[in-house]
Amino acid sequence: IMVTDLLLCLSFGYAAAFKPTCLSAQLRRPGDYILGGLFPFGMDTINLTARSEPTLVVCERLFVDGLIWALGMKFAIDQINNSTSLLPGVKLGYDMYDTCFEPLVALQPSLLFLTQNGTTGIGVLCNYTDYQPRVTAVIGPHKSDLCLVTAKLFSSFLIPQVSYRASSEKLSNIELYPSFYRTVPSDKNLVEAVALLLDKFGWNWIATVGSDDEYGRGAVGLFLSIAGNHSICIAFEGLIPTDLADPKAKNQLEDTIKLINKTKANIIVLFAFTQPAQALLEHSIRMGLSKKVWIGTEAWMLSDIAASIPNIQSIGTVLGFILKAGTVPGFQKYVADLFTSVQQDKFCQESREFNRLMNSDMLDTRCKHCDNISLHDVSSTLSHSQIQPVYVAVYSVAYALHRALGCTHQACPRASIRSWQLLHFMNTLPFKVNGQSFRFDQSHGTNTGYKLIFWSWKNGTLTYLPVGGYEESLYVNKSQVQFHTVDQKEPASECFRHCKPGQFRQIKGFHLCCYDCTDCPENTFWSTKDSSTCTPCLEHQWSPVRSTQCYDRSERYLFWNEPLTIALLTLMSITISLICLTAVLFLKSLDTPLVQASGGKLTLFALFTLMLLCLSCCLYIGKPSNHLCMIQQIVCALCLNGCFSTFFIKSLEITLVTEFPRCAPTFLYWVTQRRAWLLVTLCLLTECLFCFCYLHLGPDYLVPDYKSLPTEVLLVCNTESWVAFALMHGYNGCLAFVCFLCTFMVQTAGKKYNIARGITFAILIYFIIWIFFIAIFATLKTVLRSVTQIGTILATSLGILGTYYIPKCYIILFKPDLNTVDYFHNSIKEEPEEDSQ
Repeated sequence: IMVTDLLLCLSFGYAAAFKPTCLSAQLRRPGDYILGGLFPFGMDTINLTARSEPTLVVCERLFVDGLIWALGMKFAIDQINNSTSLLPGVKLGYDMYDTCFEPLVALQPSLLFLTQNGTTGIGVLCNYTDYQPRVTAVIGPHKSDLCLVTAKLFSSFLIPQVSYRASSEKLSNIELYPSFYRTVPSDKNLVEAVALLLDKFGWNWIATVGSDDEYGRGAVGLFLSIAGNHSICIAFEGLIPTDLADPKAKNQLEDTIKLINKTKANIIVLFAFTQPAQALLEHSIRMGLSKKVWIGTEAWMLSDIAASIPNIQSIGTVLGFILKAGTVPGFQKYVADLFTSVQQDKFCQESREFNRLMNSDMLDTRCKHCDNISLHDVSSTLSHSQIQPVYVAVYSVAYALHRALGCTHQACPRASIRSWQLLHFMNTLPFKVNGQSFRFDQSHGTNTGYKLIFWSWKNGTLTYLPVGGYEESLYVNKSQVQFHTVDQKEPASECFRHCKPGQFRQIKGFHLCCYDCTDCPENTFWSTKDSSTCTPCLEHQWSPVRSTQCYDRSERYLFWNEPLTIALLTLMSITISLICLTAVLFLKSLDTPLVQASGGKLTLFALFTLMLLCLSCCLYIGKPSNHLCMIQQIVCALCLNGCFSTFFIKSLEITLVTEFPRCAPTFLYWVTQRRAWLLVTLCLLTECLFCFCYLHLGPDYLVPDYKSLPTEVLLVCNTESWVAFALMHGYNGCLAFVCFLCTFMVQTAGKKYNIARGITFAILIYFIIWIFFIAIFATLKTVLRSVTQIGTILATSLGILGTYYIPKCYIILFKPDLNTVDYFHNSIKEEPEEDSQ
């Protein structure tokens, strides 16, 4: 029935379209409490830049949406005035003015609203508690930059101002704007919804454009601030002019299209009002911009102006969010009836009488173009215009006034209510409109959510198809969205691929959020907290390439059961066996000339120290500790010293006989027989002194080495003081060097056995082995360091055994005929006769 009535009214309205009406006279009514209204009836100011005097600013064209919103306010107030439960007995009046999209124009009626009731002046007082302005509350304006100007004025008087469209996040600051309210969500919610939509389709290479006004700049700024959190890269960011009459505007729009085209981004997010958005879309069509996915907002998506651009379907796919606002029952019929009424002379005469009661000549910024339009001219906008936010704004003030007056469902007491007294009730109490509950949150806004709509074209007709929504989460019905691509699937728009776990984002080019995926190297791991870099593992941990976690390092040292250790232990056992066999053989042949000439019991002592030296190899196997590290070098040095001290005594004996034959009888007594043991003891005590210095200056200590091995911690004994190390082992080196000097030039007398030669070769072997050992030991930082030490000890032992003892064993076992006094006695002595000669 309502549709039939509307069609009938459309027919009558179209027939009488050329007859002037009194629609502009419907924008004010007297009442007990007046609500001010600020609506964009007109657009395109014609004398703003040319003003040289503070004259009235005039708008050129009618903005139909603004008129529909104003009629929504009128409809709500008429409903309230006819209600028997809300403000019974109280009549609300209204006074609506044009803002013309300009802060300057909006400022004029705002100052009028602040004038003292019944006058044309604003009182300058120290205390405005009892001040009664012309209006009780203000509905509007629609744009954020207008509200930022007017809200400061109204907040200074604490006059409630409820906007039905302004969404800037700046207006959420209740300290700056304590009396500002809005019945739409903040742009913060909108940009979050846009970011989630981009996330949903996997788009991360985006161009974002905003109109150069408070709405566009604020929305783009908010979008940029959260884009990084959603892994969205901004390929282009720009603002388009709002003053299209500016000569530079065309060049700015063309440059914007060119730059977007260079980025090769397939997604454009557009935060702009109708006129700037229309200009950008027209230029993109004219310049042949390839088809894109345009993500828009209610600010331009529902506009007939944008949808009626020639060849608009060639821009690609249009998706966007509009307010999730319910319908207002009866509004379309109300508008149709009103357009019929304003053509009747009697109705117009009554309206003009009402206007005279309100001093209509005070400010002439009303809807001048409204009297020359018909219902047919607004029917398209009327069918999809969002009226509920205006409707709810009026009801929020009405409910606050109802509670402030202390009204019941039957009547309201006659009381004087100031505007500021309404704020308490607007802040605290919810209210219902057409069965739906509303309440202002802490930032004086309402979050009703958004609908996701898709521009669906069929046979040249545009339909706003709902395909999803957003409140606390996003829902998208992808099957209903038919993209401009060949397969009608969503196009790709990626600067990067989504990195897999264990990969970090390596920035490339000049776009800070455009990157390649690179595997995390060894000993680092990828963390969800910071996906742009790899986090190093702790020192005691490791990780493989492309890891998402670290693992504890296992300890590495020379284990008893590993093949290399078994091989070394086998060699050690063989060496000890040879030493023991040699000792047994020497013990059995102790009284023979060979053993006596070699040193007698001192040789058994030397073999014993060699055996202990071999057994010390076990100190280098297994898990080391500080005590083991300290003992290793001391045991090695003392055992070697025990062996070299016997060589030293024998070398002194050889030197006395060969170099000092006249003194030999006197001093041989000190290096033979029992007194030789005193020299051995003295050598050992001296070595003990150096060992004490080693302990005092800095013994070897256990060090965990985390760098040498990739997955293990190497436990090694580190040399703290190389000076102490040199003193302790250097003393043995000095003994060996003295032995070498005493023996390397000695010649045998006739067919005598050369005992000195065995000492010389043993010392040479020792020096060669230890030169290589020191060079390797100082630089080696792996488990082979312990292997090197064991190898050095065994090589030294075998070298001494092979050069000094094995040849003697050979004589004892296989040449017993040489084991005679004649062959070994004075074998190193020169003949006295030769000496005398």
